[in-house]
Amino acid sequence: MSDSEHEYTVGAIARLVGISVRTLHHYDHVGLVVPSGRTGAGYRVYDDVDVERLHQVLTYRQLGFSLEQIATLLDDPTVDAMAHLRDQHELLTDRIDRLRRMVAAVEDMMNAKKKGIQLTAAEQAEIFGDDWPGEEYAAEAEERWGDTDAWQQSRQRTGAYSKGDWQEVKADTDALEARLAEAMAAGVAPGSPEANALAEEHRASINRFYDCSHDMQVNLAQMYLADPRFTEHYDERAAGLAQYVRDVIVANADQQH
Repeated sequence: MSDSEHEYTVGAIARLVGISVRTLHHYDHVGLVVPSGRTGAGYRVYDDVDVERLHQVLTYRQLGFSLEQIATLLDDPTVDAMAHLRDQHELLTDRIDRLRRMVAAVEDMMNAKKKGIQLTAAEQAEIFGDDWPGEEYAAEAEERWGDTDAWQQSRQRTGAYSKGDWQEVKADTDALEARLAEAMAAGVAPGSPEANALAEEHRASINRFYDCSHDMQVNLAQMYLADPRFTEHYDERAAGLAQYVRDVIVANADQQH
């Protein structure tokens, strides 16, 4: 195999594109991106057209589409490659506009912090975007749990958070949700070591705000399905993700008892 032939092994594509070999194997297994060639020894190889399709898949994934939705879009015989690029361009432009608005909001928060102003729940929500339950949920949460130790811990810890702290929380949250969505797409079973590690990452993320036991984490996970606002948040990233997160957390907690 030589690069001059424009054929690439799975390992070469993984390094070139920046994703795992496991993900590539999964995309091959479900028929989403199937290598179109073979070496003399029978190993599958990708060509330039395969790599173009892979980039389209990864772009749609970044935009929050499920693998099933992506397959439907890319395999639609009535839509050509240019149409997909136009659609992706429009979706990415919308996301960039949203990020610019978020940057402006963060700058406002920075100015407030410089002046020693404590950020409200609504202002903090600006960092997380409008797809997380915001001030309305914060008011409900205070009414339901305002007299609990967890609520007092959360108020105390977040009251000292800087702009950088909130940005770190946001980045870590996005990364964890992306890993959960990828695990779901790859068929990682709840209760498996890999899924349990993700459940513990989730619990650690809650521990930043208050001490979270496995039982408390399960209660949170149940809320992801009981409260449509949380369900919508997760399922916008990947269809069925709220249910999957709940199942991963519950399975891990069951093994701890």
